Amino acid sequence: MGFFRKIIDGLKKTQQNIGFKLKQLLKVGVFDDDFFDDLETLLLSGDVGAAATMEIVDRLRDRLEETKITDPDRAMSELKGILVDMLEAEPFAAMPPAVVMVVGVNGVGKTTTIGKLAARFKKEGKSVVIAAADTFRAAAGEQLEVWAERAGVRIIKHQEGSDPAAVVYDAISSAKSRKTDIVLIDTAGRLHNKVNLMEELKKINRVITREYPEADKKNLLVLDATTGQNALSQVELFNEAVDVDSVALTKLDGTAKGGVVIAIKENFDIPVGFIGVGEGIEDLMPFDAESFVEGIL
Repeated sequence: MGFFRKIIDGLKKTQQNIGFKLKQLLKVGVFDDDFFDDLETLLLSGDVGAAATMEIVDRLRDRLEETKITDPDRAMSELKGILVDMLEAEPFAAMPPAVVMVVGVNGVGKTTTIGKLAARFKKEGKSVVIAAADTFRAAAGEQLEVWAERAGVRIIKHQEGSDPAAVVYDAISSAKSRKTDIVLIDTAGRLHNKVNLMEELKKINRVITREYPEADKKNLLVLDATTGQNALSQVELFNEAVDVDSVALTKLDGTAKGGVVIAIKENFDIPVGFIGVGEGIEDLMPFDAESFVEGIL
């Protein structure tokens, strides 16, 4: 299946939730206050968020008044242009030597995302080592080993309950001695012990900065798209602790709440770097604004 087709198929539920209703709304061809009120309600119900919704509605209102457009297809084209403009960002890039710390709460798909990222980097011709720094969750290291094997990359792990920062230290030492291109770090996500978790992530960050100052350092937050607007509180929490550079949004194929992509970018100016649209090892796709907008509308 082609790249674009995978994205379109993965966004079907969001498209049914937003795109179909939007087409029904536009086809009347009357863009008055009632239309914009209905558009606002539709976008909010699609998890686009209040701030992004107001931005979209205001910009579309200005464009339609300025151009005197009454044709539904042209109005849709204007709306797509606004969304692409809001979502466009530099693609996620980790320039070797690089360290990518992957953060997020338990259950969002961090381990799976790391496995898929490792496979993607390997396919690009980069060498990868995974640091199994979630030493808190039972069997986390074993799950990561399975993914490392599938991706054909090395893994550094310690015993359950050991110091996560020590795992990262060893992985960085190994990467430097073997001239490995990318270190991918798995981390714990136990939100019931929020303060300890955030301090742990900060400690790992300090180890990376101290031991590998020349590395291109990226913090990638994994979010579960099915949580919709609740994902925003997770962005806020992790961004305060580690300065999130990019987001990987998983399980987009299983939800109608894909509008949260727009909310994340508008509220935090943090780009979505990857979207998960399936279970396969190649189903973590680089985010592309135009493909995404076509997929949801």
